[in-house]
Amino acid sequence: MVTRDGRRRVTISDVASHAQVSTTAVSKVLRNAYGVSEAMRAKVQAAIDELGYRPHAAARAMRGRTFTIGVVLPHIRNPFFADILDGLDEQIAGAGYQAIIVQGGTMDPGSEGRAIDALVDRQVDGIFIVAPVLARSRLEETARSTPTVVLGRHDRSAVYDSVLDDDEVGAELAVEHLIALGHRRIAHISQKDSGPSRSVAWLHTIRARTYERVMAEHGLAEHVAVVATSYTEEGGYQATSELLARSLRPSAIFAGADQAAFGALAAIHEAGLTVPGDVSVVGYDNARVTALAHISLTSVDQDGAIMGKTAGRLLLERIIEGRTSAVRFSVTPTLVARRSTAPPRAITDQK
Repeated sequence: MVTRDGRRRVTISDVASHAQVSTTAVSKVLRNAYGVSEAMRAKVQAAIDELGYRPHAAARAMRGRTFTIGVVLPHIRNPFFADILDGLDEQIAGAGYQAIIVQGGTMDPGSEGRAIDALVDRQVDGIFIVAPVLARSRLEETARSTPTVVLGRHDRSAVYDSVLDDDEVGAELAVEHLIALGHRRIAHISQKDSGPSRSVAWLHTIRARTYERVMAEHGLAEHVAVVATSYTEEGGYQATSELLARSLRPSAIFAGADQAAFGALAAIHEAGLTVPGDVSVVGYDNARVTALAHISLTSVDQDGAIMGKTAGRLLLERIIEGRTSAVRFSVTPTLVARRSTAPPRAITDQK
């Protein structure tokens, strides 16, 4: 075969000849097959590296595997997704797999469905879907033909695996933290319902309901203020601008995602106020950027790297080991307190 630039493509036979082994041995190394010695693996890998050999994706698919994992993200702007992908890549790289990433579109089931179909058409060996908005029936349709892991959904399925965060515990940690600091007027930025079914236990719904419950348990029901926009910087900015325009502005804001919290920080700064002097802010995700000195955002940590790594492990179990029973893995979140939260300046004004 000749490549587009006119050079002959290196074949498996070339690798075998260079390494002075059989093509069967090379094939076993490429498939990460059981029983290959480390010496043989090193010898073949050296030949692959020296010749610049790349397995032909179409040929590998004909033999049963493409050694690719399809990843569907709502979008690529959320820094928390990078943490998830780091964990996924760490897990699957050792098995010779690579991720193919596509955008499903924020709160757009149609676009998300087309993204999944594109990955299936390319014969990926497994699919990892982050925060999908599609109906469970549609996700299960995909999972019946391609091993699938879903992240962030609280509905249950016997067909695909789930990786999720205990969002009730996480939201409780955030609100309890602000109340313990002395805040009373605590607002919450949530996300508008999305997808075809309101019966799904969306993570943003759980976080909002938990916020309301904890406020009520502390006798603060009259101060409950929820603005539903989107878990984006734009959404956080708009929601915070609305909250700051109220006659009694909040002294603290619990944003349901770090991205929304970043928008809240921008709106507070633009209003001539300070964080945490005038308004404390808590996010959710604990993306790595929250620890940067100029941001220093208090956030709920749901360990994106562990989530991604677990998703990779579950997919490989299905692809390589043939597991068919569904697994549900839940992360227990923790709160990481930083400089974006502090006691309100005048606690007496809050009562």
